[in-house]
Amino acid sequence: MQIEETALEGVMLITPPRFGDHRGFFSESYNRAALVRHGITPDFVQDNHSFSTETGTVRGLHFQAPPRAQDKLVRCARGRLFDVAVDIRRGSPTYGRWVGYELSFENGRQLLVPAGFAHGFMTLEAETEIAYKCSDGYAPDTEGALLWSDPAIGIDWPLEICAPVLSDKDAAAPGLAGFESPFTYGE
Repeated sequence: MQIEETALEGVMLITPPRFGDHRGFFSESYNRAALVRHGITPDFVQDNHSFSTETGTVRGLHFQAPPRAQDKLVRCARGRLFDVAVDIRRGSPTYGRWVGYELSFENGRQLLVPAGFAHGFMTLEAETEIAYKCSDGYAPDTEGALLWSDPAIGIDWPLEICAPVLSDKDAAAPGLAGFESPFTYGE
């Protein structure tokens, strides 16, 4: 399993090996022991699956606050997406900064997004499926969101492919200015 650090401490790009032949391939998409050997120890309790019919669908930037904060391990089960993590830990040297990677069925890459980061993605193809593990269940009373297009964050979304398709909730999310983060760096 290839595990790469990113520019944001704790956010990891993970590529499980694929073993293929004329029939297709086999891959362990998750192996706890392999992650533990690299110092990654989330305790996943829930798997989620998201399907987006249209190219340009944006979901996020989402998070759950403590005590129900979530680590997420995100992969693309079909299609392609641009996956993003934003550091929202007060006092972090990278507060407000982001990393983004293309995840696709073809490249098999995954993004580990720890608690303390907002997460979002944009589909790059129609009928894209995202599968992800979470370290806690959905707790609507702790959910939060930041505006996907906030200039203070400055995510370089691949908007050249089409106009974004958003939920009303994501389109109305607040920006980073005045945001009282429930996360503290080092906790």
